[in-house]
Parts: sequence; structure tokens; C-alpha cells
Amino acid sequence: MVVGNFPLKDKIAVVTGGGSGINLAFVKLAFDTGAKVLIADLKLTPEAGDLIKASKNHIAFATCDVSNWSHLKALPSEVTKAFGSTAVADVWIAGAGVFEPTWSSFLSDSEDAHYKQMSINAEHPMKLTRIAMRSCLSADKPGVVLIVASGAGITGNYGCPVYCASKHAVVGFTKSLAQADEDEDFKVVCILPGMVSTPLWTGEQAKAVHAQYSFTDDVCITPEEVAEAMMEMVQEGKYKGGSLMEVAKGRLRHELESHQSIVVTGPAEKKFADQCYEPIRKVFRSERGAAANGANGTHCV
Repeated sequence: MVVGNFPLKDKIAVVTGGGSGINLAFVKLAFDTGAKVLIADLKLTPEAGDLIKASKNHIAFATCDVSNWSHLKALPSEVTKAFGSTAVADVWIAGAGVFEPTWSSFLSDSEDAHYKQMSINAEHPMKLTRIAMRSCLSADKPGVVLIVASGAGITGNYGCPVYCASKHAVVGFTKSLAQADEDEDFKVVCILPGMVSTPLWTGEQAKAVHAQYSFTDDVCITPEEVAEAMMEMVQEGKYKGGSLMEVAKGRLRHELESHQSIVVTGPAEKKFADQCYEPIRKVFRSERGAAANGANGTHCV
């Protein structure tokens, strides 16, 4: 049991950070393909607002601070509010992120309790994935999560160590959930863009780092190029759970190897894998079909 080919037509997608940049480009493509989309973001750009108005209720907006788990937990309810009482999202894009901002960085070190950058870039995709799995399992339907990471998730950079750490975290998380595709009909994949012409690099707050990272348009790819690769990863069955794809200048659609810790080659390895995975499988079995069985259903968090 694997998700396989998963066309977006007539499906519902939730996109965090969908108000601008790469994720807005994905929203446009998903809508053009025939999907309904919930944008979960702090605010909308004028372009996103105009798109919602023109969508004839096929695109909706929910205010969402992805570092606030109560906002993330509310997203299944926001889907039903936008698209009907039985609506359950099929595709979840963990797209919101920040790049080593001065208010949350290793060098400024100005925060008292934690690096909020880690909450946004690493914890939010993990929590969103858990919410998405519970929602889809409850409705007993397949689902897909795509996490927007970065090429920094497989390299390091002395200038932005917390950012790199956050992206390494979600790359490891994606690899770890590869088995969910086979076990639960739920696919988790990850895209790793290089420099992209988005507000992350072109906005007012980013101008100070242009010289530091030699930012110019000629080393960048467009948000649309990344969004097209995201669509491919979501819809095409050749990208199985745990897949990683690098998208950068000169390396469009560069699929990376994803290694699981347990490789089943015979009965002994299968026995060990089953032993390791059974506690996880037991929880997911209890959540499957919960909506039909009268439990909390898609709203269970």
C-alpha cells in the first residue's frame, strides 16, 4: 500500500506560508490543476488576496502563526469551515520559513527561551505532518505532506548555522517517515531549493545579507520553477515517501538518495523492523477510521 500517483484535481491542499513566494506559486498551480487550497499564513500579499477573490471560493485564507501550535491544530477545522463539513485536506505543504533573521539567530543570540527560527523551520513541519496524518487516517484516506527545506539541509554554512540546523532537522525527519508511505498510505517528501527570487531574499529585511551571500538574480531560480517541482513530487508516484529533491540553478529536479536505517533484505531484518515499528503502527491503527467510528475525527489533535 503506497500513495502512488496522486493527481491534485478535485483534492484539497493546505499551504503554510502560501501568502507569498514559492508557496503562493504552488497555490496558483494547484488551483489551476483543479484543487481547492487553504492558505495558512500571517498575512496575504495583494497578489494572494486578488487570487482568492478570483477563485470563486476555491481558495481560502486562515491566519496562522506556524510557531503557535494552537494555530496549526486548528487547520483541519479551518478546512471544513472553508470547504464544507466533510472536507478533509489531502495534501499539506509545510512551506513557511525564515532565514537566520536578526531576531532569531546564532550570532545575535537575543532570545531568552529558545530559537524561534527552529520553531518555524523545524518544529512546524513536524507538527503539521502529525496533524495531517491524524486527519487523513481519521478519514481513512491517503495523504501527502511536502516539506519545503533548503539546500542548506544537506550542507553547512558558517554564516547561518541555526538555519542550516533547522533544515537538516526536516531532512532527517522526512527520511525517518519513509515507511509511512508503505504502511499508512501517507507520503512525506521534501524539496530542497537553492537561492530563489522570493521575499526571503528580496524583501526589505533581507537586503543586509545580499552582499554576504552574493545574492544576484542570475544565481537564482524562480518561485515557479520550485513550485513546478513541488507539484511533481506531490502528484507523481515515482517520488515515494522519504524522497528528497534538490532544485537549484543548474540542478533542476536533482533527486537525492534517502537512506533508511533499517534495510529489509531478509527474514531477520524484517523481524527487527517489525519489532521497531510496531509501537508506531499500533497508534496509527487506533487513529485510522476514527471519524467513521464516531471519534473526534479530523478535528482530533
